[in-house]
Amino acid sequence: MALQTLHLPTLLLVLLTDVHWAHAATAADHGHHQFVYNGFKDANLTLDGGAAVTPGGLLMLTNGSIQTKGHAFHPSPLPFRDPNATAAAARSFSTAFVFAIFGQYADLSADGLAFFVCADTSVLSTALPGKFLGLLNDSDNGNRSNRVFAVELDTIFHAEFRDINSNHVGVDVDSLVSRAAADAGYYDDGTGQFRNLSLISRKPMQVWVDYDGGAATPQVTVTMAPLGLPRPKRPLLQAAVDLSDVVARDAGAAAYVGFTAATGVLLSRHFVLGWSFALDGPAPALDISELPALPPTGPKPRSKVLEIVLPVASATLVLAVGVAGYTWARRRSKYAELHEDWEIPFGPHRFSYKDLFHATMGFSEEQLLGAGGFGSVYKGLLRKTGMEVAVKKVSSNESKQGTRAFVAEVASLGRLRHRNLVQLLGYCRRKGELLLVYNYMPNGSLDKYLYDPSKGALDWPQRLGIIRGVASGLLYLHEDWEQVVVHRDVKASNVLLDSDMNGRLGDFGLARLYDHGADAHTTHVVGTIGYLAPELGHTGKPTPAADVFAFGAFLLEITCGRRPVEQDQDNNRAMLVDRVIEHWRKGLSIDVVDARIPDGYNFQEVSLVLKLGLLCSHPLPSGRPTMRQVMQYLDGNMVLPDLSPAYLGFNEMEERMCHMELSNSMCMSSTSIGTISGLSGGR
Repeated sequence: MALQTLHLPTLLLVLLTDVHWAHAATAADHGHHQFVYNGFKDANLTLDGGAAVTPGGLLMLTNGSIQTKGHAFHPSPLPFRDPNATAAAARSFSTAFVFAIFGQYADLSADGLAFFVCADTSVLSTALPGKFLGLLNDSDNGNRSNRVFAVELDTIFHAEFRDINSNHVGVDVDSLVSRAAADAGYYDDGTGQFRNLSLISRKPMQVWVDYDGGAATPQVTVTMAPLGLPRPKRPLLQAAVDLSDVVARDAGAAAYVGFTAATGVLLSRHFVLGWSFALDGPAPALDISELPALPPTGPKPRSKVLEIVLPVASATLVLAVGVAGYTWARRRSKYAELHEDWEIPFGPHRFSYKDLFHATMGFSEEQLLGAGGFGSVYKGLLRKTGMEVAVKKVSSNESKQGTRAFVAEVASLGRLRHRNLVQLLGYCRRKGELLLVYNYMPNGSLDKYLYDPSKGALDWPQRLGIIRGVASGLLYLHEDWEQVVVHRDVKASNVLLDSDMNGRLGDFGLARLYDHGADAHTTHVVGTIGYLAPELGHTGKPTPAADVFAFGAFLLEITCGRRPVEQDQDNNRAMLVDRVIEHWRKGLSIDVVDARIPDGYNFQEVSLVLKLGLLCSHPLPSGRPTMRQVMQYLDGNMVLPDLSPAYLGFNEMEERMCHMELSNSMCMSSTSIGTISGLSGGR
């Protein structure tokens, strides 16, 4: 017994040495081509961008900043081709990881994260944040030379990437247009029912990705479930993917594996709690009990001492704050706002008047960008974020119920995401004013480039690009978003130009939205003379067809360089559409084209736009195309119908419409397309 006690340390040393060498042998058997991280303390990973490991062992891909990206990947490339094999097929692999996304708000987040395999990490250095997930950029998206495979967990809908919704899982190869995608969730093993998972729920979820390179048709399988549930038997999605297109074809060719995440204009943190990976076999199981804890999602529990002391301290503090607040309120009355209980759900979309006041230098004349019938627009710089914004002040004379509906629509419209729409960031209410906050567009509005001689004239490719952009934005509003949005004020002055002279449709102050398949409610006729569809005078219902009519007037305006309604020499209203029709009948349509267009233009393209403008200006809603058809015409995927003499002679029919339906002098002329009666400064 004494001898055993004497040699016990030696015995333990021998056993530990045996275990160490047994572990080393296992790693050697696998060629160091498998690993498992139950937390990331002292993990051997390469990090860049906003990625970091927290003291608690969480891999944090983004740190809560806006417009940032972060990458974390295995430091050395892995041999995705067997050096002893003669076939060119990529090796199979399996990976499992646990992630969580913490957005700034419980129901709204920045863009998501992705697991990736790439042949060269240099592609990540040029990647963009936001919708590109830190994986690609706008110039190389879809380029096969990228050699990138990814499984994206995306939290924002992007129409240009043909996303299915704002909460999906997708399989990508060299492009953010997914080869296959599915709603985030899993299939219950017991019932077989599909159960949705919210990627931005701040709850940990586990994902399994398996690639079978030895199958006749190589494919990738993706499965997910809440952390703690066993792996579901039925996968979430499967897609035919050949990683031979990603990994170089020479034997022993290697590729990197890792994670990427990005944010846009909203704050988010993307966490990975654990990760395992293996080539030619199943990934090691993660030990859930060893995973690091996520940050708390709610307020910390108070101690018993605080429950006793806090009421007394609070009463004293309230008294002190009350006295100070009274004094402060008298000095700060110029920052007073209207706050009501019903606005609480819209809090994330509300700006303080004080912030907007300072951003615009007190709404000074130097910051004034323009003024119109519905308000003045000021340039501003938000001090907290450094973001440039445009602030529009609109008089509000509506009832409480009308203002409430308007603010609800502003909050909904703030979720619109499209490259050809000016982002509506939020609102503020103060006394008799509503203030709308938009992204700032450095090149101002399109109408300045059409009518201001001091501005350089736009060439035809620029004009055609703006036309395509506005059409794409309207298609997104009418058909591709979760609700139907009718803009109600499509015109050149509401088309803003970004730093690259791309057209973005802005000013959603008059917009109406309703569910797909439903009808819009009757409302006041609002808009701008020359862009108003005839049917608005008697229905009062904003419809996509009314936007199409305004878009037709816009097409003629940008092509001809003339406003839809002008005063002629006899001080009568002259309609641009009448002028185009008259020249079209005479075969002189080329004479109506803006003479200021530099470097000439493509006659076929100009003719297409003029014909499309007349088609969209049809007096009957049923005679106008949808915006999807407009895009097909512009892209050359559908041929425009011939504008017959019968079509161009719709003046008589329209004149009858004016007399029968639009009484009380609602026709601007015998051949007018726009309707002006019922025009209201209200909504």
